[in-house]
Amino acid sequence: MQTEIEFEHTGTGSAVEKEFTEAGEWESEIEKGGELELEQFWIQKSFRPEFNVRAGHIVVPVGGLNYAHEPLNYFTVYRPEGEYTILPSTWHDTGVSLWGRTDNWRYELLVTAGLDGFMFDRDRFVHYGAKSPYEYRVANQLGYAARVDNFSLKGLRVGLSAFYGRAMHNSYPNDLHDTRYADVKGRTFIGAVDFAYKGERLIVRGNADYGNVGDAATISTIKRNLSSNNAPYKKTPVGQQALAAGLEAGYDILPWFGAADSQLFIFGRYEYYDSYIPSADQQDYPYTDRHRVAAGFNWFPIPEIAIKGEYSYRFLKPPYNPEPSISLGVTYMAFFNR
Repeated sequence: MQTEIEFEHTGTGSAVEKEFTEAGEWESEIEKGGELELEQFWIQKSFRPEFNVRAGHIVVPVGGLNYAHEPLNYFTVYRPEGEYTILPSTWHDTGVSLWGRTDNWRYELLVTAGLDGFMFDRDRFVHYGAKSPYEYRVANQLGYAARVDNFSLKGLRVGLSAFYGRAMHNSYPNDLHDTRYADVKGRTFIGAVDFAYKGERLIVRGNADYGNVGDAATISTIKRNLSSNNAPYKKTPVGQQALAAGLEAGYDILPWFGAADSQLFIFGRYEYYDSYIPSADQQDYPYTDRHRVAAGFNWFPIPEIAIKGEYSYRFLKPPYNPEPSISLGVTYMAFFNR
């Protein structure tokens, strides 16, 4: 059995009322305190290393960020922006998975609840699709995911992952199943490739992700009509496609100074992403097309803790202004085993 629980926004204060927290979790406008997020809670039966069955609330490992979402698995202070913007993160849902591992390969096949097309939007693509405005998730439609990783080369992991499912008629109440929109499927496909290389002093990671939503224009029209009755769904349109790609590299410089009891990585990262690529009959919004560069450091005083700092610069198309920022953070990651 394994469980992962997050305690977010603890305390009694809240700076701004909003529908979603900065971490991307649902938060009602009335709720001002903290929240408890159950990300994993599953049981597993292992028949042999090559064949395991897992059931419960599971992380869906589509994309490099969902596969390795813990804060020491990326250099930036915040999660890698491109993947985090267009994909659910951390993507977790209730379902069943089969997985196995050999010396050089790992595979995983999953069946979970499908995404909700009414939660798709212009600025985040399908990011909120695995969320719900209620205290439960609807599974009128199922989603199917798969992932394969290869470890043949020393220090290198290369992964391919994908998701497919229908995103329409996966909400509550499901009032549209017997209307003129009954045949709208909202078929959603996501494909991703990612890699991570870890040498003695060098770490390099990268990802490329693509998403496609069928019937995007029709879903956007329905969402616009629903907005008139205060339905708790995202109101902006969803594009037919989205892209994200990123590359980061860091080098440990402390051995140059004879220090061997800690690590200090100097890193750089570049990414490109567009959360809204419209179909031919949709309006374009150029500001969703972005480039971002970042440079900074990760200092590991002990293996479980990293002190991070970075300067980043986000490039937007004219007439939108670029967005520079400076970020600092302290991260902690440890696993408790029994």
